[in-house]
Amino acid sequence: MRLSTLTLLPLLAQVFAQERPQGASSERFNYQSDVARLRKIVIESLYSHRDVFLRELVSNANDAIEKWRVVSLGGGIVDPNPLNITLKLVPGENDRPGKLIITDTGIGMTPEELTKNLGTLAKSGTSEFLAKAEADKGKDKDAAANLIGQFGLGFYSSFLVADEVYVSSLAPPTKENPNPVQHVFYSASDAQAFDVYPDPRGQTLDRGTEITLILKDDAKEYLEEQKIRELIMKHSAFSTAYPIYLWATKSQEVPLQPGDEGYVDPEAAKAEEKKEEEPKEKSEDVDEDEVVIEDAPKKEEEPAPEIPQTKTITFNDWDHLNNQPPIWMKDPKTVTEQEMNEFYMATFKDHNHPIAYHHFKGDTGSGTSFRALIFIPPDLPKDYWASPKPTTDSIRLFVKRVFITNDLGDAALPKWISWLRAIIDADDLPLNVSRETLQTTKFMAQAKAVVIKRFIQLMTRIVAEHPQKYDRMMKQGYGPILKLGAIESPKDRTKLMRVIKFDSNLRKGITLDEYVEKRKKGQEQIFFLAGAGEDQETLAKSVHVEKLSARGYEVLFLTDPMDEMLFQALKTWKEYRIQDVAKDGLQFGDEEEAEEKKFIEEKTEEYKPLITFLKDLTKDVVTDVVVSTRLISSPCAIVADTFGYSGNMQKIMSAQHHKDDNHQAIVTEWAMKQRKLEINPSSPLITGMLAKVKVLDDVEEGEEKDKELQDELNEIAKILVDGALVRSGFAVPDSIQFFDRVDRVLRRSLGVSETAKADVTVKPAPDQEESEEKIEEAKEKRAKSLPDMDAPEDLSNVIVTDDLPFDPSKAVDIEIDDHGSGKVGLVQDTPTGAEWDDESHQRLQEMLKNVNGEKTEKHDEL
Repeated sequence: MRLSTLTLLPLLAQVFAQERPQGASSERFNYQSDVARLRKIVIESLYSHRDVFLRELVSNANDAIEKWRVVSLGGGIVDPNPLNITLKLVPGENDRPGKLIITDTGIGMTPEELTKNLGTLAKSGTSEFLAKAEADKGKDKDAAANLIGQFGLGFYSSFLVADEVYVSSLAPPTKENPNPVQHVFYSASDAQAFDVYPDPRGQTLDRGTEITLILKDDAKEYLEEQKIRELIMKHSAFSTAYPIYLWATKSQEVPLQPGDEGYVDPEAAKAEEKKEEEPKEKSEDVDEDEVVIEDAPKKEEEPAPEIPQTKTITFNDWDHLNNQPPIWMKDPKTVTEQEMNEFYMATFKDHNHPIAYHHFKGDTGSGTSFRALIFIPPDLPKDYWASPKPTTDSIRLFVKRVFITNDLGDAALPKWISWLRAIIDADDLPLNVSRETLQTTKFMAQAKAVVIKRFIQLMTRIVAEHPQKYDRMMKQGYGPILKLGAIESPKDRTKLMRVIKFDSNLRKGITLDEYVEKRKKGQEQIFFLAGAGEDQETLAKSVHVEKLSARGYEVLFLTDPMDEMLFQALKTWKEYRIQDVAKDGLQFGDEEEAEEKKFIEEKTEEYKPLITFLKDLTKDVVTDVVVSTRLISSPCAIVADTFGYSGNMQKIMSAQHHKDDNHQAIVTEWAMKQRKLEINPSSPLITGMLAKVKVLDDVEEGEEKDKELQDELNEIAKILVDGALVRSGFAVPDSIQFFDRVDRVLRRSLGVSETAKADVTVKPAPDQEESEEKIEEAKEKRAKSLPDMDAPEDLSNVIVTDDLPFDPSKAVDIEIDDHGSGKVGLVQDTPTGAEWDDESHQRLQEMLKNVNGEKTEKHDEL
């Protein structure tokens, strides 16, 4: 909607005429002692970036409007004029500097107030007004509470971009001053004094303040509409309830009018077409008796739609910059999902909707209340896992709807949740004087805890009510993020574990609470098997879950690298112990202790010869050999000791390389060796090995054991143990020896000699230098492949320099006869080329001169 300039402010009239005319009355004031020095500090050191000047001036304008609203409401004044803030950019002409004009329809200032409020650093009219408004019971306290303050410092941020500043202001009529006069405050950035004088333009304002910034030469970027739009959207789009308008250049398609270039009168065009279609009169020379053949009448075609004649015009009009109110200030019940999605995409520059969001009000418990929005982005940042440090810009902090910062430093969210997008708008916070950073306060630490708490509540609701959103999060890689949070944040671990799901040998996507609900009678453990990068089907075939699966116990499958670390940190869930089924100490919960103990003792005694044999053979691989109660069909398995590393953890630790940390390396090496070999007494293979070992041991005292049988048993046992390592998730000590043993066993099973060798005859690679005979042969072959060329015609593109930058004997093969004909080619298939001497070089150059008339340095084509 186009707004009439007259309904806003009469800005178009004499915007450059605030300058005091020669001889006009003016009152000059010196800045208070030390104020000039402090003002210099404000300009040069206080603000980290000069872009904030616009935020400060807009905030001041909002304060002025808010003051007038409270005064008018309290005094019963009906004001027909609109309340708004306008911005106008005026490019410089004829070597004059550009100007930025900011105008508000607020309360305005008298000459005395201009002197007092602008001539005194940190002298804020807001502070005094707020105290007065709170003391007056008839005033609107809510409106008074919206005033930001710090007017003095905010105004002096103007000099970050301006060499000179003019402030024209007109206060409303009062009993003491029924006919106020518009005055101008003027100051240069390096001046030690300021002037206050009547505005030579007269009363150009109905009421309010107009600030004109004479921009510095290096501040011309603030004359660009796009730059101003970006700054308003970043800092001030939500800081005021009053509209902010920019006097912007626009374009529009409009119909051509008579007199415009290229205009064609539609009626005249139709008449001309009709005239061309009328039949011509018969010629007198035509014989009337002559047979006339008439064409068949054509069907009337529908007239083509008229294409409107338009032109593009450029004009200026007011553009509403902050037409989107702060959505977090609304009642959450009144905000639609579409509105929230659009707000997220526009604010965080994302092309996709967030997965989920939460809109809430909070209180830190220390008296500071705030409103907040949190969003789960559709994707994780691409560089999230690239750095161990958290990003510090995930939270946008506002104070009373004024953007303060998105770099919270130490108060930022922890790494595991630093991807979350959040907006926090506090009712009040202690800021530094530049209003860019927080002073030391507990607020952010408390607000951070509230945000994390609300995020976990959001995740709990997603798990219970929106399974599709949860599945989408897992596909986008948020699963490991939640687990990282449970590891890094002990106080949030229990809550996070309730929203983390795992697959099992029986079900997909279950929480620990759901696992506990389906546990077996007497089961006091939560069983899990870790295998980073493995799928559910592979882990289901593991030797460690044979008996568990056969008996119907549920085993969680942990396929993320950090899953096992998470469960080690968790240790228990409610009153149930977390049990790694790949480690020693597996119990089902329904064992008869006496029976199991008796079974183990009996089998240990029965298999003692084999256990002794295996202990001696595997002492460098395992710490013990015991009878297993977890196996059904597999002959054996390697299990980690209670304090050792499982096969999965061993892979993870080996990949991390602790060579620089000697202590850690020692601990890691020790933990990797803490493992046992469990043998299955029900396996035919183990029973067969026991029989062979008994035969081996069945010798009279003083007799030697059967060496052939011992070697065979050694080899079988080593293959068995290496196979158990692989099936249990460990790496074999020497994979080459392992496969050599397998090769020998395969040979024996196929009846192939163990000493038979494969044919290893291979063709050796050619040496760098070849024989002269081969070189000559290659030259003849090239000469036959090159066509005859007439030099003046075919060699016109063969160009060399006086001094070739390469060795021509290894790059070029050239043959030239006395008539100028020759062959030229590149040698690619042999390391050396034709002979090349000074005479050949000279002859080629002479030929090229005859062809081209001059030498051209363009050897790349050759």
